[in-house]
Amino acid sequence: MAGWRLNRSLVKATVIVTLMLVAIYAFGIGYIYANQRRYLYYPDPKPQVIDPDGPAIQQVSLRTADGETLVAWYLPPEVDQPVFLFFPGNALGLGVYDWRYRLWSERGAGFLAVGYRGFSGSTGSPSEKGLTLDAEAAYGWLAARYPADRIVINGFSLGTGVAVRLATRKPGRALILEAPYTSAVDVARPHFAWAPVDWLMHDKFDSRSLIGQVRMPVMIVHGDRDQTIPFALGQALYEAAPPPKRFLRMEGVDHNGLTTDAEMNAIWNFIGADRPQARP
Repeated sequence: MAGWRLNRSLVKATVIVTLMLVAIYAFGIGYIYANQRRYLYYPDPKPQVIDPDGPAIQQVSLRTADGETLVAWYLPPEVDQPVFLFFPGNALGLGVYDWRYRLWSERGAGFLAVGYRGFSGSTGSPSEKGLTLDAEAAYGWLAARYPADRIVINGFSLGTGVAVRLATRKPGRALILEAPYTSAVDVARPHFAWAPVDWLMHDKFDSRSLIGQVRMPVMIVHGDRDQTIPFALGQALYEAAPPPKRFLRMEGVDHNGLTTDAEMNAIWNFIGADRPQARP
């Protein structure tokens, strides 16, 4: 009888502990599911200030198909030079890319850099569907002013997923992807190995399944010391891309160190621009 009571108590304790562990796991899953967009996008809604000592950038307003108003920064290109349609990464705002803007400007290129919904003073909240609409609004604004053969679709980090999807729908001179990923799920999986991220993620940005539909030259640039988006994901996306294509391995470079004269000169050579010289 005493042994039976002991076994019964042990079973009861085991059930209680199991239920507690299940509840903790369920809470963790629920928290990730409810807050995933906060971790994916890190939106900074504050308006950005254009550097008065930099290129003569203009702030313009874009209207999306679902009624949001986006802030974008625009620099007209010099005659016959390319214009970059730039989709940034997932944190901070348009002001952190001043060095990139200077390098483009020094080569005579123009750009339209997009403040996603919820970023840099733009209205709305970010999502994959929303950023797709943002990209289409930006492309439409730029295509009304320049022919497609001057528009270079360019994404960095998070923005590579936005750029790939746009490039499957719109024509352009080239698609430039800096520190790209195969999908957002592939980036998240190692950090949440205990969670079924394939099922949980709303915004998958599945570039690997889309890039085969791109009908323009594709260049991928990735640092081999990238601690944010593994170098191997950039390689895998390159393998899935159709030709013509080029992969530029930036040796010893991390996620935020790609924007250099060397990278820009390689991009200029790839897109056939006229002036691939380095800065003096």
